[in-house]
Amino acid sequence: MPHKKNVLVLCTGNSCRSQLLHGYLTQLLAADAATVYSAGIETHGLNPRAVQVMREDGVDISHHTSNHVAEYAAVPFDYVITVCDHANEVCPVFPSTARKLHHNFPDPAKATGTESEILTQFRQVRDQVKAYARNFVRQEFAVGA
Repeated sequence: MPHKKNVLVLCTGNSCRSQLLHGYLTQLLAADAATVYSAGIETHGLNPRAVQVMREDGVDISHHTSNHVAEYAAVPFDYVITVCDHANEVCPVFPSTARKLHHNFPDPAKATGTESEILTQFRQVRDQVKAYARNFVRQEFAVGA
């Protein structure tokens, strides 16, 4: 049986983008293939709009917590995925065994406008994250997502 991989999704505040990717990777990867974690350089709490737009796509992240990266210092990660430039720039050093990947997604928490316009921006980022998650799983785990 192949080694179960540990995947860390890292963002600035662990409230939106990292939570979206955490949700999709958990949905796409079998529990025996990987354990997915998400964390931030800071903790800003779980963004309720992120929970809402994921629920619209059938993924429940309401039970997720906003965690600080230091909480996972002892976990031997196989992958560390940064989802914003700030986290990529200040990412703590992980053991060299971790493969570091980076994709800068727009921050939907910075969206302005009416509630409808803000939710549209959240959905756009969610869809970008979903496409990225599918591609990652296909490339790294050879799973058709």
